[in-house]
Amino acid sequence: MKKSLSVIALLLLLCSPVFSQTPDLDEARRLAAQGDAEAQTNLGVMYANGEGVPQNDAEAVKWSRLAAAQGYAIAQYNLGVMYANGAGVSQNYAEAVHWYRLAAEQGHAIAQYNLGVMYANGRGVPQNYARAYLWFSMAAAQGNEMATENREKASEELTSEALNSAQQLATRCFDSGYTQCE
Repeated sequence: MKKSLSVIALLLLLCSPVFSQTPDLDEARRLAAQGDAEAQTNLGVMYANGEGVPQNDAEAVKWSRLAAAQGYAIAQYNLGVMYANGAGVSQNYAEAVHWYRLAAEQGHAIAQYNLGVMYANGRGVPQNYARAYLWFSMAAAQGNEMATENREKASEELTSEALNSAQQLATRCFDSGYTQCE
């Protein structure tokens, strides 16, 4: 069972950071320098993927961190991916969890999924199938099919009582707009 969760997780965690929209390089640089979080995110992705600029993970982290510090969920997710994969930073699962959580609490479905993966596999946090179930449920509610599959696998690892408790927590989390997830 644990191997199935790990294989599915690995497929997603190796994805590149994502754009918030397709940027124009000059415009992205101008706006990023002015502190625009979306432009900073886009510039970070351009550096991460070598799109229009030489590929440079350190620059990708720099721009993503600036946007993430402003609370921009896509940048927080991207920074989580960078920490999970050791791209431009030392691999640090606990930091990946931190950034995924910030994005997940803003409703970022892939961050919610990745946070579930981290709990299911005990990466950066103690292994906890109830927490994995919770975050897979949040992502599944937004149509993430892999989250739906992994939620079912996580539920198989829980006792009936633990599953009931996880379901109640998931309902509270969802109903609160992700503010009461702990």
